[in-house]
Amino acid sequence: MERKKVSSSKIRSIGYDERAQTLEVEFNNGSVMQYSRVSADLHRRMMGAGSVASFFEDHIQDTFSEKRMR
Repeated sequence: MERKKVSSSKIRSIGYDERAQTLEVEFNNGSVMQYSRVSADLHRRMMGAGSVASFFEDHIQDTFSEKRMR
């Protein structure tokens, strides 16, 4: 999955597969996590948020099932 770099204190890049509704987050520490059943609208809102890390913590983390990729 191709990820786009973001300006964030905790997150390096974010990728999204609309067909599979899968969000992939690469953190600044090098770990990569995938989150299942994330809507395209939620992904768009995250990418446009003033603070990507805060949006992630408020709306993604602990809400969607996650899978460690790296």
